[in-house]
Parts: sequence; structure tokens; C-alpha cells
Amino acid sequence: MDFSIDSEQEALQSAVRGLIAKAYDSSETRREVVKADPGYGEGTWRKLAEMGILGLPFDEKLGGMGAGPVEVSLVAEELGRVLAPEPFVESVVLAGGLIAAAADEAQAADLLTPLAEGTSLPILAWFEAGRRWDASPSAVTATSSGDAWTLSGVKEPVPWGARADVLIVSAATDAGTGLFVVSADADGLERSGYTTHDGLRAARVSFDGTPATPLGDVSTDQSTLLGRALDAARIAYAHEAVGAMETALQTTVGYLKTRKQFGVTLNTFQALTFRAADMYTALELARSTAAWATMVLDAAAEGAEVDVEAAASQAALQVSRAGRHVGQEAIQLHGGIGVTAEYSVGHYTSRLTAIEHLIGDGAHHRARLAATVSDHEVLDPIG
Repeated sequence: MDFSIDSEQEALQSAVRGLIAKAYDSSETRREVVKADPGYGEGTWRKLAEMGILGLPFDEKLGGMGAGPVEVSLVAEELGRVLAPEPFVESVVLAGGLIAAAADEAQAADLLTPLAEGTSLPILAWFEAGRRWDASPSAVTATSSGDAWTLSGVKEPVPWGARADVLIVSAATDAGTGLFVVSADADGLERSGYTTHDGLRAARVSFDGTPATPLGDVSTDQSTLLGRALDAARIAYAHEAVGAMETALQTTVGYLKTRKQFGVTLNTFQALTFRAADMYTALELARSTAAWATMVLDAAAEGAEVDVEAAASQAALQVSRAGRHVGQEAIQLHGGIGVTAEYSVGHYTSRLTAIEHLIGDGAHHRARLAATVSDHEVLDPIG
């Protein structure tokens, strides 16, 4: 399996890095951006749209670029390097990916073209309080009356839910899981936004007889479509985490090379160097696992019979382990300065923690993988 990227992908990576590094040239710049509403740089978002990044995975007739999971992963990783708060994974990969998979051609054009142009922000509302990462909806139900549908219940947390102008909502139907489109100005819709610990935004979204439009065919169970979109987002988030871990490691190594104790730099002490080496090993294992999962997702998009769910869980599990290790060690190796709000490594650790809670923690993905162990053939270790 070839993990190298071609010249066009290198150009994409370089272009995104140039834009994002300029927009977030320091941790202070990022803090100033997330302090103000809407919590991300709207100018940067427009520039991403102008570059074609917001339409990256969508069909060209929808204003997209027709790119695949590899290109998406490159963008996510660059955003992670500087903790860019723009909701790329939430809107383009997750909500946009689900729309592309479930909607008919006309509905996809209505929803994805404005997203690619940067004039609309669709967000998926699927989390339900107390249900952790169970994607089967129960707190929000859909009721039909003729051709009309209404939703009732609560979704929380919904990342960027107060800012979204279009909500894609999972709801319980007689057929199982249904997907619905809700406009931000719909009757019976209430959104209470708040700031999360990593400085970004989420919301409590409640529906009270709220009019909704089916996304695709809700007469059938759409849980498979939802599950695939969530797994694609998990893989993209894994790459965002890899970018964040890389910067956290580089910052820590730079500190060890310059901070002096007893007249010598900290990297003189072998124990600290070993700990930094362990951070590097964790990062590279997470990077390779995320890259492999991306290749599996890419193969699935080409029609290959591969297990995307298992690949996403393996990537998420490795990122869960590595993110905790790299983040905590970055703080520890910086000493007291590492826990201050003015220094960057604490913010990187906070974002890595948030990503873990978005994609599922290690225990969740170990359980997912363990549930399929009996589906595999038995290997004779001797024969």
C-alpha cells in the first residue's frame, strides 16, 4: 500500500498550509478569533471556499472538486497543526458527506452548492445526551402527516449548532433511523449555544413539532448511511489530531532544547529525551494508522469490499491513546508553564481531548472491534 502523495496533493497541502499558517500565525491569534462570535474566522472560511476546499469531496457539477479521502485528510491535518477552529470536518466531511450519500441530485445541489461557495453551514445533529456514541436516535422522533414531517426532542451537544443555517438531524422513525433537513428559522426550533473547553462552539438544539424535510428516502432505515458518514468523519478527525500532536511534539522538543536547568538544556537529561522519543513513537503510530484507514476509505469509494468501520475504529483507538499520551507529556515536560492559558500546549491537549470525545474514546472503539472478532477466520499460529 502506497502512503506517498502525488504532486497535486503536495500542491494542495502547501496551499492550505500557507493560508492557515498566515491566518493563525500564533496561539494568541487563534485565541482572539475563538473569543469572538461565531468562534472561527469567517474571512478564512471564505478564502477556503475560494480555494475550493469547502467543495473538495463533492462532485464538480455541485461546485466541488471531486477529490477523495486522501485530499480531505491532508486538509484536516493542516487545520490540526495550528488548531484552526474552522468547522471543516463538521460541515464538509460529516454533514456534507452525509448529504452527498443520502440526497437525490436536486436536493444535493440545493444543499452542497452553497456549502462549497461558503454561503451555507450545514451541521449534523446526532449526539443525544446520555447515549455517548450510540448513533441510533431515540431522543428525537419524526412524525409524518401525509407528506409533511415534524421533529420533537433534543440533540446535545451539536458542534456549531447555534451557527448552522441548515441542520441535518437523525431521528427515530417507524423504519428505524431517518435523516431530515431543518432550516435554522423553522418553527419550534430552539438553539442554546455555548463555548466548549477547547474554545470552540456547541449547542443544545430542541425540536417541538418542528417542520422537517426528509433527506433522501426516509421510508427505509438510513442508519448505514449515517454510520458510514460518521466513520469518514472519524478518520478525518484522526488526521486533525495527528496535525495537532505533531505541533505539540515540535513545541515540546523545542522547549527541551532551549530551556536550561543546572546550567544545561533539558534535552541533556536522558530521561526527558526518552519521554520525547516515546511521544514521537506514539505520533508516528497514530499517523500511519490514520493514513491506512484513509486508504481503506478511498478503496471503499472505488467500490472495493473493505471494512471501513473497523478501519475507522482502529484509527480512532490509536488516536485516543496517542492523543492522551502526547498531550499529557507535552504539558508535563513543559512544567508549570504547560498548564497556563497563555501557553499553547494546554490548548493542543484540550483539542485532542475534544476530538476523542467527538469520535469515541478508546473503550468505545475497543468494544466495536471486539464485537467483530468472531467474524474472522481462526489463524493457526503454528501452522
